[in-house]
Amino acid sequence: MNKATEIEVQGDGVDFVCLTQGRGPMVLMVHGFPDIPQTWAAQMQALADAGYQVVAPYLPGYLPSRMTANAAFDKASLVNAIAGLIQLISPQQKLHYVGQDWGAIIGYALCAARPDLLHSAVLMAVPHPQIVAEHLLEPKHIQRSFHWWFFQQAALPEQALMANDMAFIDYLWQYWCVPGYQDPEHIAKVKSCLREPGVLQTALAYYRAMFNSGPANPALLGLHEAMQRSITVPTLALCGADDLRAELMREQAPFFKGPYTYTEVPRAGHFLHREQSSVVNSLVLAWLSNS
Repeated sequence: MNKATEIEVQGDGVDFVCLTQGRGPMVLMVHGFPDIPQTWAAQMQALADAGYQVVAPYLPGYLPSRMTANAAFDKASLVNAIAGLIQLISPQQKLHYVGQDWGAIIGYALCAARPDLLHSAVLMAVPHPQIVAEHLLEPKHIQRSFHWWFFQQAALPEQALMANDMAFIDYLWQYWCVPGYQDPEHIAKVKSCLREPGVLQTALAYYRAMFNSGPANPALLGLHEAMQRSITVPTLALCGADDLRAELMREQAPFFKGPYTYTEVPRAGHFLHREQSSVVNSLVLAWLSNS
C-alpha cells in the first residue's frame, strides 16, 4: 500500500506544497475551508489503488504553500494560481479535477475559463455561482452561509476564530455535518494549519474578496470574463443530502453545456467526502472510469 508523500511545486507567485499518491492518470484534489489537503486521505488511497496519481495542494496562502507579498485572493487570482499549478504538474495532457467547498468554487470558474486544462471535474458541496447569486438574500441561505457575512468585518473574525482553542472551527464542522459525525483528529490538524502565522488572515481574505465585482489584478480581466462562460467540461456535481445547499445544486444544470450529472449522498452534510467516504469514493471512481 503506497503512502502519500509531500512535494513542492514552484510557480509564478505561488510555491505550492502538495500531497501526492499513486501513479497513472492525474487527479487534482482541492480542499475548502476550514480544511487542508489531508481531508482527501480516503479518496487519495482509493484512487491510488485504482491506478491514478492524485495531487492535493494546500490552497494558496495555506502554509506550507506560499504566495508573494501583497498577493490577491479574488477568485480570478485563485483560478490563475491553480491553472498555473496544473500546467506545471501536467504540462502535456489534461487532468481530472476534484474540488470541495472553495475547491469547488475555484473549480466552477476554472472549468468555465480553462477547459483546455481539464479532462473532467467533480465539484462538491457548493452550487454554481450564478445559482448562489440568485438566492443570495434568502434568509435560510444567509443563515447557512452566515460566515460569508461575518468574515467581512475587520479584526473580530480573527479574534472569534482563535478564541477557546478555535471552538469556531469545531462549531462549523458540527453545524455543517450530519448530527453525530465526529472527526476530532482531522479537525485538530486543520486548527494547527490555521494557527500558522498569516494563514488565518489568508483564509479570511478569500471571503473578503468574494463580493468584489472584478479581478484585483487588471491583467486577469480576460480570465475574469471567461469565468462567466457556460461549462463544457464533463462534470459530476455532488452534495450531501442533508446539506441545505443541495436545494440550490438541483437547479444548476442549465449552466452546463457538456456532460453533466448531479448526485446527492444520503446521510451526509457539507463534508460528504469524509462523512460518507466509501460512497463518495465509489461515485468518483465510477465517474473517472467513464470520463
